[in-house]
Amino acid sequence: MHPAERATDDTRGPDGGPFGGLSLEHSSTVDRVADELRRAVFEGEIESGTPLREVALAESLGVSRPTLREALAMLVAEGLATREPNRGVSVASPDPESVRDVSRARTVLETAGLQHWPTASEDARNAVRRALADYEQAVADGASYQELNQRHLAIHLSLVGLTESPRLVAMAESIVAELRLALAQIDRVRRNARDQAGSHHHLLDLLDSGDIDGAVAELADHLGGAEDAIIERLDLE
Repeated sequence: MHPAERATDDTRGPDGGPFGGLSLEHSSTVDRVADELRRAVFEGEIESGTPLREVALAESLGVSRPTLREALAMLVAEGLATREPNRGVSVASPDPESVRDVSRARTVLETAGLQHWPTASEDARNAVRRALADYEQAVADGASYQELNQRHLAIHLSLVGLTESPRLVAMAESIVAELRLALAQIDRVRRNARDQAGSHHHLLDLLDSGDIDGAVAELADHLGGAEDAIIERLDLE
C-alpha cells in the first residue's frame, strides 16, 4: 500500500499536470479513489478522451498503482472510461447515437413512471416532491454544477421510482450515469437552473391535477430539448 493511503493526504502531481487538482481528504480506498475520479469527470475537470495515466494519477492522489487500477476498472465497468489494448484507460467520449439512445431509454422508463402516478404509493409520489424541493433548494443556495446536476437527475430517477420496480430504477440509474458524463462536457453556466425548476413544477402540477397525458407530453418535450442541447453543445453532428 502506498504510504499516503494510511494518512490524510493532499498530494499534488509533481508537474502540476492535468491531475494536479485532485486530492483525497482521508485514507484512500478503491471506492474513495473512484469517487474522486467521478467528481473530476462530472465537473469537467478531466475532459472526455483524456488518458487516465496510472503513474500520474497514483502520485496525485497519493495511492498505490494497484489501488488506482482497481478504481479505473470500476469507471470502465460504469461506462465512464474505456480501456483499449496498448493505449490504456481514458475518459469515455459521448457520441450522437449513444446520446440519442440514452434519451430514448429515459423516455420509455420515465413515461412508465408517469403513467403509474394514479396508482403509485404516497411514498413514491412524495419522493418526486422531495426531489424537486431538494433541487430548488440547491438552486437557491447557488450549489455547484455537480450538485445541481445530481439533484436534477434525481428528479428524473424519482419519476421512474413511481413504477416501484427496483429493476427499472436500477436500469435508470445506469442510464443516468451515462448522461452525467455527457452533461459534464457542456456549458456549466447555471443560467437555466431556475427555468428547469419551473418546468419540473409544471410537470408535477399536471400529475397532481390528473392530466397524465399532459405530463407525458411535457416530459417528452423536456427530454427532447435536453437531447438536442447536449448534441449541439458537444458539436457531435
